[in-house]
Amino acid sequence: MRTLTTLPTETRHRLADALENSWWAKARPNQLLPPGEWLIWLLLAGRGFGKTRVLSEIVNHWATTGQCGRIALVAATAADARDVMIEGESGILECAPSWCRPHYEATRRRVTWPTGAMAYSYSAEEPDRLRGPQHDAAALDELASWRDPSTFDMLMFGMRLGKRPRTVIATTPRPTKLVKQLLAREGRDVVVTRGTTFENRANLAPGFFDQIVSRYEGTRLGRQELLAEVLMDVPGALWNLDSIDAARRERAPDLTRVVVAIDPAVSTSEGSDETGIIVAGKDERGHGYVLEDLSGRYQPATWARTAIEAYRRHCADRIVAEVNNGGDMVENTLHTIDPNVPYTAVHASRGKITRAEPVAALYEQNKVHHVGGFSLLEDQMTSFTADIDRAKLGSPDRVDALVWALTELVVERTPYAGLLEYYQREAARMRATAEASS
Repeated sequence: MRTLTTLPTETRHRLADALENSWWAKARPNQLLPPGEWLIWLLLAGRGFGKTRVLSEIVNHWATTGQCGRIALVAATAADARDVMIEGESGILECAPSWCRPHYEATRRRVTWPTGAMAYSYSAEEPDRLRGPQHDAAALDELASWRDPSTFDMLMFGMRLGKRPRTVIATTPRPTKLVKQLLAREGRDVVVTRGTTFENRANLAPGFFDQIVSRYEGTRLGRQELLAEVLMDVPGALWNLDSIDAARRERAPDLTRVVVAIDPAVSTSEGSDETGIIVAGKDERGHGYVLEDLSGRYQPATWARTAIEAYRRHCADRIVAEVNNGGDMVENTLHTIDPNVPYTAVHASRGKITRAEPVAALYEQNKVHHVGGFSLLEDQMTSFTADIDRAKLGSPDRVDALVWALTELVVERTPYAGLLEYYQREAARMRATAEASS
């Protein structure tokens, strides 16, 4: 019988190198497929944990060993499936072993291995594409951020090939209805594994920890994004995810009005607040519909162009923008790009909570519907309390833009509201003067 010591020296060196660089040899225990007869493995992990690498290595393992012949790759968008899951730095093509390199056909959304195994990519934005195809395995990326949860149901209906189809899900956790349903099945047909950002610190850029971790560590958002905790409702928050989920719609009806609302950031540096950009509309019943969240860190010309493109794409009626900080700059920036775009300036004369409460009341009455999912917006909404810590969490710019949009569309204005606010301010000033003189 031959042993390793009897092999030629060059062969032994190649074998040792292969073993040393093998994923299965260097992966952390919570990055490896769990044992048992499970149907779904749910990996809840923080940013930078290595979730994409886990999915890529498992898919390559299934394909190269012949365990699975038809694999579904599903991400939040088609671009995510292509740029992250397949072509990314930790994607399938990059992680494939040299002795079994797959061939990728982008136009057919297909990856084929020499073993004959094939993987097809899908977008969670197009659930109907999964109505017909059948699979014996699936890899799902960032499930908690999918806009249309029905994509998961369509996929499950097609998991009917082979003796025991398996699905691996890797996601940063959010308390969405789907994630909570999967957690409730833990111990039956779902295995749940958890991991944090800090476990993969050796493989992450130092700047990531200097800027991201230091900013969010110890905050609620940090507990979710770094420690991978599934956080339920915040006491005192104006919104909760259950009510948002209950009113969610797959598509909007015919709308009588559409607006694009902007909450511009004061600065544009790397650590500055985001510019909130929300597209919303209302139907003939007066119900509001959130259509798109385009918020992000932009230069002024970029956020103006983004808002105007959304205005045109949705055939909106006008653009609404807060001008407390920007003044005439906001209008000038917009009209530099399109001099004819209809524009309304709004001023924040009351506190954020006061402005947001009427909008939150509409959600409680089931009169506002999110068309698809908006994970970052909904995270801000469900963390929005009277004592929100701006120093740690930053300004809730997405919520601010949401409030401006829905206020313009569906919040009924109180008669003589401006006069009432004037007298309220005057009364407060007079009280302060009296207290100071006494």
